[in-house]
Amino acid sequence: MASIAEVIRSHHSEIIQCWMEEATRAASARGLDSPEFRNVMPIYLASLAEARASGGDGDNKQRQHVESHVSARLRQGFHVAEVVEEFAILGRCITRTWATTPLSEQPAGQDVERLYAELHVAMEAVANLFGKHLLEEEQTEKRYLRLLQKVAIEALRLDEPSSRDRFRELLEVILEAMGAQSGALLLYEPEGERLVTTASAGAANEQLEHYATSLDPKSFPGSIVAAGEETYSLLDAMTTTLEVSASLRQGGIHSLLGVRLPAHRALMGVLYVGLTDTREFTGREKQRLQTLGQHLSVHLENARLYTNLQEKVEALQTERGLREQFVNILAHDLRGPLSTAKMGAHRLLRAPEKLEARRDLALRIERNIERADQMVRDLLDANRIQAGQRLPLRLDVCDLGRIARDVVDELTMLHGERFVLDGEAHVRGIWSAEELRRALWNLGTNALKYGAADSPITFTLTATGTQAQVSVHNQGPMIARADQESIFKPFIRTRSAKTGPAKGWGLGLTLVWGCAQAHGGRVELTSDADLGTTFRLALPWDARPFQADPNGPERAKQASGHP
Repeated sequence: MASIAEVIRSHHSEIIQCWMEEATRAASARGLDSPEFRNVMPIYLASLAEARASGGDGDNKQRQHVESHVSARLRQGFHVAEVVEEFAILGRCITRTWATTPLSEQPAGQDVERLYAELHVAMEAVANLFGKHLLEEEQTEKRYLRLLQKVAIEALRLDEPSSRDRFRELLEVILEAMGAQSGALLLYEPEGERLVTTASAGAANEQLEHYATSLDPKSFPGSIVAAGEETYSLLDAMTTTLEVSASLRQGGIHSLLGVRLPAHRALMGVLYVGLTDTREFTGREKQRLQTLGQHLSVHLENARLYTNLQEKVEALQTERGLREQFVNILAHDLRGPLSTAKMGAHRLLRAPEKLEARRDLALRIERNIERADQMVRDLLDANRIQAGQRLPLRLDVCDLGRIARDVVDELTMLHGERFVLDGEAHVRGIWSAEELRRALWNLGTNALKYGAADSPITFTLTATGTQAQVSVHNQGPMIARADQESIFKPFIRTRSAKTGPAKGWGLGLTLVWGCAQAHGGRVELTSDADLGTTFRLALPWDARPFQADPNGPERAKQASGHP
């Protein structure tokens, strides 16, 4: 005849599986997934077997497991009847294990009776614990949650300088609610995959703030994250085997209790509090920290959403400003060449017999229409670049040296003898001559606009085994570091450019960047107050592979072989 303890040990997995299936169908399981649902019951079941085998010496452990189970269900919004039903289901699942066995092999009636008595005690404990928790916690938690919400609303913007002080106020509310002497809030930084101390408060807060913030399970914060929905406690920081800093061991804080933020979903951070006493945390304290942590997670999520919303609003305002700027520039700059072409056409129409004699007027019309067409093309190409698309290239064997000479000659003819061409005379590759001409023209005119008026503008060509380079250098004011990061974006002009006499759309350097990217190359900028400013365009010898390959810039480093 088998005992209840033997039945539980040999059928532990089967009983839990039965309990899971029946409890899942029960009303209490609505809205909960399996990991949430099976938190303490397997441990409680094992404790029933231990109690039976030891002659009843396990009541204290069973009571602790029941308290943990009730605390979890309170947080999840269960009613007392639903939790009582869970223990009734457990009893049914245990008795089913011997339902089909011969009577002689079934547990003794007295043993079964005692099992149901123990489950009945658990059910009574559930009811008592529910009543006790509800009476003691309702008003207290409401007060602290109101305080938490009040302070959290004022700390909505995570990026404000005062946010650290606000988070410290949040911690102080939590410390008061927990009766703890110290606490810390660590937020998760996805880029570095680490926890960053956002605030600390209370006694020995400096030691807590500089405590290990890695996600290694050997550290206390890492253990909290691994614990998931359950709190994780450390009885004594002085004697623990976890990695604890020497300063924390000597700081007077002994017992620590932490919770993951939030319990489920993507990690946002870790909250933990410390006591100067060395003792176990009660079920009520664990449940309260979990509740406070859940509400703090909501406030943190709201803060992130608020910050993201503000960023989107600012981006939309910036986009609106760019759109208005675009319309104004378009109306202003296109009106000039189109008006000139229109007036010239009217003059020709009024005297068609003099068409041959006014050939210069017809050429002027053609040039202005070509100028307007080039403006529209630049705008369309800048729009492609802003949308993340590559510029379409018409590739053929061409001479970068010849293109640079032509650009320098044209600029010299228009603006005087300020332009110098150095380096290789002939640099041939498979590129788009049209795009390279536009890029070099834009670099040259950019140097002319913003460089020193009395200094030369130098074009330099070099060739290596893997790439060709052309750089444009000018003396003049240094481009600020902040401007260097955004100078290749469409419609962006440096602060000095906005206040200076030079006007423009802010598309020239964007098109240079787009030309480099489409060829599988890159454009680099160096700017120094003493040495001047240099834009350097680097190209692989053959641009054909990069027109179809979205990873062109990376492959440019590997492109080699002179065509």
